[in-house]
Amino acid sequence: MTALVLDPALPAANQGLASLDALASQAFALAPPTPLEVRHLWREEAAPLVDGLLVRVARGRGALDVAIGDGLAALAVGDRTLRLGFSGLGDYVRERLGIAGRTAQAMARLARELRDRPLLRDAVRSGEVSARKAAAVLRVARGDDEERWVDRARVETVRALEAAVRAAGGAGGEAEEEWDRVWVSLSREERAKLDEAMALAGRVLGAAAPKWQRLEAMCQEFVAVHPAEPSDEDTSPLGEAVVAWLEAAKLGLEIETSQWSFLDSPVPVAAAESALDAEGSDPRMIDAELRRLVGPRDRWDEVFGHLALLMKMTGLWRDLCFASFGHYCAERLGMAERTVEQRAWLSRRLYSLPALGQALRVGRLSYEKARLVASVADDSTVEGWISPAEKTTCIGLRRDIEASEKTQMCARGELDLRVPRRVHRLLCAAFRAARSAEGRWLSPGTCLTRIAEHFIETWRPALRERSTPHRKVLARDGGYCQVPGCSRPAAHAHHVVYRSRGGGDDPANLVSLCAAHHLHGVHAGYVRVRGRAPGALRWELGAMT
Repeated sequence: MTALVLDPALPAANQGLASLDALASQAFALAPPTPLEVRHLWREEAAPLVDGLLVRVARGRGALDVAIGDGLAALAVGDRTLRLGFSGLGDYVRERLGIAGRTAQAMARLARELRDRPLLRDAVRSGEVSARKAAAVLRVARGDDEERWVDRARVETVRALEAAVRAAGGAGGEAEEEWDRVWVSLSREERAKLDEAMALAGRVLGAAAPKWQRLEAMCQEFVAVHPAEPSDEDTSPLGEAVVAWLEAAKLGLEIETSQWSFLDSPVPVAAAESALDAEGSDPRMIDAELRRLVGPRDRWDEVFGHLALLMKMTGLWRDLCFASFGHYCAERLGMAERTVEQRAWLSRRLYSLPALGQALRVGRLSYEKARLVASVADDSTVEGWISPAEKTTCIGLRRDIEASEKTQMCARGELDLRVPRRVHRLLCAAFRAARSAEGRWLSPGTCLTRIAEHFIETWRPALRERSTPHRKVLARDGGYCQVPGCSRPAAHAHHVVYRSRGGGDDPANLVSLCAAHHLHGVHAGYVRVRGRAPGALRWELGAMT
């Protein structure tokens, strides 16, 4: 491939370019530049070139997302996901389509909301209004006001729409949740105490509760009994000042550039119409349509991630007069910053791990599996991750990765965890509370141990249970539902051979299931299981759809 800095003669993006192959051929002619090349980049030519390609790919991908959202909204009606063998929409999209559960939930929610807003729906489906703008005005674009808000959404920026919605008394779009990384050094004894408390929190919250949620519960329990001293950070105006400055910068740039009128304006891309009926379509038909749409989406994602990486690593958004990369993502691409950054990150990892890129390209791994493998693999281990990933579910792969990371963290003597910012702040408050209770400074590891000990003392007596075959089976299966692809905690021990047919309470005849799969999946005939637990079971999903 030709490096971006080495070929100033590359043609500008063609206004009539609609073919993904044509876009891809131009996009992949631009290789990620080295740090030296970035310093000597012909920015005036490179910025509009990369932007023109990226915006077109974002619009093509966005049109597919609108169509997929309609299908997901139809699939979420009634027990359709269960009839395909999945306990919920999140598990279905992750395992069947390779899309993250939260992403799919947002797509389906937008599609449902647009059903009651025909004018806004038509504008989104035609590509005139981005999904991001539609989400910004949903709360106020109702009844007689809908047409006025749709007209505004066609011409105003996301920032201006959100401000107008707030002024009109609406809450505006939901803010993206920010995440932080927490790192704490732990001794062997401190690590053992934390693991015990984490396991206990899993029994309280359910085996499927992520580590950050368990840590949150532990800190909440501690702070409730040991009030935290206020921190300067809690009342500092610095954060609010930065936000205010950024908003002022966005407004100023929007006015100065006449909403970036100097940039290329690609033709809107309309979403494909679907014959699916939200009320009457068979789940197998919806599934087939969604899988048909996801194939092209994966290809658009590959090209999009490559271009997003170029835009991010070169900082070309500054040359296009945007206040931040997030500002560029919202206004120019109609997407959340985190969504764009995730795809750029994966593209960077695929350059570092070409074997993983090839596995994704030929269909050995879904996008979601590739993302999971990219988070843990390196040159020496990538092949060792790809082969098992092919044979397991996404949720199974995630649990394998978590187990591997836990082993590595134990060996290194540390807690290394990604948590929502609100949990990070709660953890800091719990540390201050622990130090206040002791009347002296404590290391982060000691603070975490005090929090863990308090949680254990509080909850261990309440969770003492008599050992029964049911509880033994749930413990054997790790507390998770054993239906392939299910992310829910187990609630029931199911008899593989029904007791009415002579099956007994032998552990080999018992398997852990969540309530949805047990009561509505197995006993309705949508899920079948045969064999001997735990390692010789054969599952049939969507058996009677």
